[in-house]
Amino acid sequence: MSSTSDAAQPANTEVSARRGFRTRHLTMMGLGSAIGAGLFLGSGAGIATAGPAIIVSYAVAGAIVLIVMRALAEMVAARPSTGSFATYARDAFGRRAGFTLGWLYWFMLIMVLVAEISGAAGILNALVPAVPQWVWALVFVVAFGAVNLWGVRSLGEFEFWFSGVKVATVILFLVIGVLLILGVIGDGAPGMANLLGHGGFAPHGVAGIAAGLLAVMFSFGGIEIIAIASAEADHPSEAIRAATASIFWRILIFYIGSMLVITTLLPWDDAALTGANGPFVAVLQLAHIPAIATIMQIIVALALLSAFNANIYATSRMAWSLSTGGEGFRPLLRLSRRHVPVTAVAVSIVLSLVGVFLNWWVPGQVFTILLSAVGSALLVIWVMILASELRLRPRLERSGELRMRMWGFPWLTWVGLVGLLGFALLMLADPAARLQLVGTVIITAIIWLIGVMHSLVTRRHGAQPEAASASPAEDAQAAPGDRAR
Repeated sequence: MSSTSDAAQPANTEVSARRGFRTRHLTMMGLGSAIGAGLFLGSGAGIATAGPAIIVSYAVAGAIVLIVMRALAEMVAARPSTGSFATYARDAFGRRAGFTLGWLYWFMLIMVLVAEISGAAGILNALVPAVPQWVWALVFVVAFGAVNLWGVRSLGEFEFWFSGVKVATVILFLVIGVLLILGVIGDGAPGMANLLGHGGFAPHGVAGIAAGLLAVMFSFGGIEIIAIASAEADHPSEAIRAATASIFWRILIFYIGSMLVITTLLPWDDAALTGANGPFVAVLQLAHIPAIATIMQIIVALALLSAFNANIYATSRMAWSLSTGGEGFRPLLRLSRRHVPVTAVAVSIVLSLVGVFLNWWVPGQVFTILLSAVGSALLVIWVMILASELRLRPRLERSGELRMRMWGFPWLTWVGLVGLLGFALLMLADPAARLQLVGTVIITAIIWLIGVMHSLVTRRHGAQPEAASASPAEDAQAAPGDRAR
């Protein structure tokens, strides 16, 4: 790495075309991270909780996430940085805030990586019992580790087509669902009986909608990866603007459209919705599609692997960015000739393997506790994104960096904050969600204390943090002689 005098350009500097990600890559990475097992399998629990009014729950959750992402996109367009929201938290509230938010996100995704690879390996093991689950996990970790080490352009192309399978699946599901609703295929049009019968559109009232919100809110998690990846896009400011403009309505259509199809075709209290195969299979079985359960199992496995691939990228870039800013560890700064932070990628790969081993060794114990603790970490991250935008917006206006504006600032940002705080109150009222929230608070406090100790050690040894670059590619260009050989 370069010395401070050779440091790369500031985080708001435009990047060169060597970066590699294109707008379509960013869009698909966001879609790929947000469309996963939570939609294909977990949405059934939300429907069973709220009834057809789960549509309202998804709409409210989607609106809040839309506000969060617009605020984040405003900051990204002005100051592209691989550290994304951690960088903006540091700019707004100081180094300790950036340290805490960045490593909280990294820790959360490491736990998610373990869950994703374990889930995908478990599905393939059920389909092909002759191959042990740990073998599937090892193969996937090695394969996707290689993809991430190859470079951002290859990673972007791979994720584009990988995520495309999930997007195509949802589109096909919506088409088949509409044909079933119209009576073109299947056993006849269902009419409005399922939507308005069985206790009505909202059988459990506002309380049911609120409970449904608890079930679906974090299903939008993962979309924030486009903010991290935008720093390695050909033209970051333009890319984030185009990606966020196109991704929101697509996800809202996919989620809300899917829920409308499911609740129109099946009564909300149908046991099949919460069965092992999930609501998508339950609907597609109405079209008498052969082997649909097996097909959907494969697609869910692909969804998990796609998210795993994207999250290796996200964890490695966040760790690299934090280390570049003096809030991490020097070995994580090492770059390959392809401008990939190889040590940071390797750490994510190794921890994934260790996690899979521990999950196999002590199933239902270690990682159940950890995943419960980080389950609501996204809430902390989203709150800090909005708080950072409130703090930085006047500075961006004064400096002339503002290239994209948050709608209705500051009122809509405050609406988003109030919505997230209201969601936190809902979590406190639910025993299971309360445990997640308390666990997240404890882990956040631990990371904050580690940040305090890190600062003390850094000051004691007189170490100076390196200037943060927008991306690994920009850092490599600033100091080509220091790249890993």
